[in-house]
Amino acid sequence: MSEEEEEIYNKLRSANTVDHEQGLILLRKTTRSSESSRISLCTERLLSLLRSLLVSRYNIVQTNAAASLVNLSLEKPNKLKIVRSGFVPLLIDVLKSGSTEAQEHVIGALFSLAVEEENKMVIGVLGAVEPLLHALRSSESERARQDAALALYHLSLIPNNRTRLVRAGAVPIMLSMLRSGESASRILLLLCNLAACSEGKGAMLDGNAVAILVGKLREGGADSEAARENCVGALLTLSVGNMRFRGLASEAGAEAIMTDIVESEGGSERLKEKAGKILQAIRGGEREFGEGAEAREWNRMLEASGLSRSQFQGGQKEGFAYSSQF
Repeated sequence: MSEEEEEIYNKLRSANTVDHEQGLILLRKTTRSSESSRISLCTERLLSLLRSLLVSRYNIVQTNAAASLVNLSLEKPNKLKIVRSGFVPLLIDVLKSGSTEAQEHVIGALFSLAVEEENKMVIGVLGAVEPLLHALRSSESERARQDAALALYHLSLIPNNRTRLVRAGAVPIMLSMLRSGESASRILLLLCNLAACSEGKGAMLDGNAVAILVGKLREGGADSEAARENCVGALLTLSVGNMRFRGLASEAGAEAIMTDIVESEGGSERLKEKAGKILQAIRGGEREFGEGAEAREWNRMLEASGLSRSQFQGGQKEGFAYSSQF
């Protein structure tokens, strides 16, 4: 061990709570701004001690352990190591019942760990989706809500976690938050991902998402270019291969909004292209919604599930990186 690691290690393995607190404060301070220290101090010996201190009954110990873990997780080589060391179930436990400050750091840690592609499935399987969704909806900390939204965004980049989110009731929660203007840009990112799976698309259409998204564009609620593009992107994803979209979009007045976007002098070409495709879906009745549309939709559903019609009858669907230090 380096001299630095040895000093921290000896304090963390002590039987004295004061030593634990001092060791964690030293670890937290050392890893706050030093990339090399974050790499060198992410050792199995220190991680093993951090696991036990993360669930300490002393709030100050638990909080400093969680904050130290966030700092360690910032480095890409550490992300897999931390998850493989068994931290995710402990983080979820703290998120459910830890102190408020510790919960904020845990949400940050889960966000940071979820950025790593190989961690997304594991974090979802181990049960992080529901407590993160609860934090997104009810945390009193704006920082915690934003980090929870971004953690869920990264998790929702894989199909299985999209399904977990929909089944946990994410769609009505996010549509309600979108209506009230809470974390709108992040919620729109999540809705874009959820619209890409059949269960998410169905829940969004049932939840009046088309009218809410169109209303957001009409009222200027999507106040940045990125938010407007995500709003239009969610509508575009909902329109693909869906016979209900045309009627819902027409009722919501989407055609006029999309026409304004396409014909406006401002706005990116990508935004205009997406709006143009939505106009095609609304106006292209004969191609998408005319004769044989039901059969085409049926075949698309079977293809998405990997089944042919005969097989079915015979045996009856980018991000951010965490960069804050504590």
